[in-house]
Amino acid sequence: MKPTRIWSDTQWMRGLIIGMLAASTMLVGACRDNAAHDLVLNAAGTAATVITVDSPAAIAQESAADYNNNVNGLITAKTLKSWIDDWPANRPAGITGRLVILQINNGPTGQEYITPHPATGVVTYSVVDTSRLIETRSDGVAQIKAMVPDGPTMDRFFHDYGIDPTKDMLVWVMGTGGYLPNMWMGRGWYMMRYWGVPKTHLALLDGGAFYGMPSYMGGTASCDENVSTSCLPDNGTFSVRNLPEDNTALQATLEDMMHIVRPTDVNDLHDGVFIWDARNIGQYSAGLIDESGGVPANYMTEFQNGGSQQGHPNGALDLNFTNMLDSATGYSYKPKSELQAYLDGRVDANGKGFTDGTLQPVGPGRAYQSGDTVYTYCETTFRAMITGIVSGVILDKPTRFYDGAMYEWHTMSNIVAKNGLPLLPIDSPWRTDLTNRSYFRPADSAAAVTTRVITDPYAISADAIVRADQEYKRGVGGGSSSGGGALPPPPNPCANAG
Repeated sequence: MKPTRIWSDTQWMRGLIIGMLAASTMLVGACRDNAAHDLVLNAAGTAATVITVDSPAAIAQESAADYNNNVNGLITAKTLKSWIDDWPANRPAGITGRLVILQINNGPTGQEYITPHPATGVVTYSVVDTSRLIETRSDGVAQIKAMVPDGPTMDRFFHDYGIDPTKDMLVWVMGTGGYLPNMWMGRGWYMMRYWGVPKTHLALLDGGAFYGMPSYMGGTASCDENVSTSCLPDNGTFSVRNLPEDNTALQATLEDMMHIVRPTDVNDLHDGVFIWDARNIGQYSAGLIDESGGVPANYMTEFQNGGSQQGHPNGALDLNFTNMLDSATGYSYKPKSELQAYLDGRVDANGKGFTDGTLQPVGPGRAYQSGDTVYTYCETTFRAMITGIVSGVILDKPTRFYDGAMYEWHTMSNIVAKNGLPLLPIDSPWRTDLTNRSYFRPADSAAAVTTRVITDPYAISADAIVRADQEYKRGVGGGSSSGGGALPPPPNPCANAG
């Protein structure tokens, strides 16, 4: 059994080794809090790219109070229409390439796409979201679905669409507004910022295009790869290795989360951490109450993906992502002042605001604290894309996405699955079914618990994805993430293949 960077009560004699590893982790973390620089060499051994390791604070950006005044981040239909009308004249300063519109979904028949104008550099693509924007990867402990894509996948995206993110303006768009399209749009933004696309070259359209600019929509796109991939440019040469920003701090790992959770389920106002659960209160409370304030007849209705448990990491506060959007205006974001009021601990006209483990509103001044880093999640960090856009793109709060989310968190338990074996052995240091890490209720039967692919229950670390991506960006390795250490993992006595 290998030592790990997470303290285990059953492995206390390894304290010295763990302490040394934790110290190295702190040094890495320090690089993220203060700009660090890595010199990447090309094959000839000469300088190719100087990589800047950005902190969550450096990655964050602030919207204008009037979203119409934004030229990156969250933009409006008014801004996008002005760009389309005369891209060469109206494009933002510093943009020398094309206006690349990336649609997550389509509008109604006959008005599916924002009409491209290739002669002036405006192109529209409809993207296959499920294969482009997420990927199943190993964190070193287990296989986790719906994670940020690896380096080769990102490079393939640039190649297929002929994108140069240092020249082009990339705008993620919903043809038709909705909760799920907003999530996919957020995944597109997150993927690109994580891999270092500059914030000045990246935007999201606020609200569905058919709501905000229907006269700009028609039945023609530059390419809809949902119909055919043969129309894609297929000529890009750009790589994420050419982007100087290392923004991998956008992703919070399982290991990161275990370092910030409280030993009791209380939001500490002085620890510099704000954990935001974007799910509904039923999932957060593991079925104690639902969004209407009632009590579910069966708490298991709040479980997802065959999870072994339901609940939340200690210290997390809950505010459903749906409160961030206005469904009456094409599922656009609420005004900046209203979003800030939520983080200030206030409730809206419907009584909605941040709730803590007592299942009561926290009250003014007892939610986000100045200087906090936001850690946001849901089940698979789809809903949390919306809350993270609020904190990190509109309100300029340092923000990290717990990408593995509750799918990963609820995998890390000694609870028995449908194959008759616990997901993790009792002495795995990565267990979350412990009261000093989580508020949780276990599934009521093993038959309800889906087996998971466990990579290494005793992994040294759980940040294999981030490490693999950092190595790929620096020209080391192939970019995939696998096991948690240099030595082959020991046999898992609770092996789950499924």
